[in-house]
Amino acid sequence: MRSGGVESVLHEVRSAYPVAPYYLILEFENGEYRVANLRPFLEGPVFEPLKDPAFFRQVRVDPDARTVVWPNGADICPDVLYARSVPLRLPEEFGE
Repeated sequence: MRSGGVESVLHEVRSAYPVAPYYLILEFENGEYRVANLRPFLEGPVFEPLKDPAFFRQVRVDPDARTVVWPNGADICPDVLYARSVPLRLPEEFGE
């Protein structure tokens, strides 16, 4: 897994939804939803296939690793995903 120098705080990904090229909405173990732009991670041979939007949409959450994975074995550390994502904000009319 790729750590990118981010300190581990043991985040786990529960679900992942591809919403635009290279963007995922991620649900974490704490119930928080966050939006991640994965374009900066798409470097190197294992991540090259993810540049194809159809392949990128094949993302799933590995139940053992508890992070996002793709059919070619690419994965990204859940702590990095958390640190490099932003909270999902709903429009005000849906707020409390």
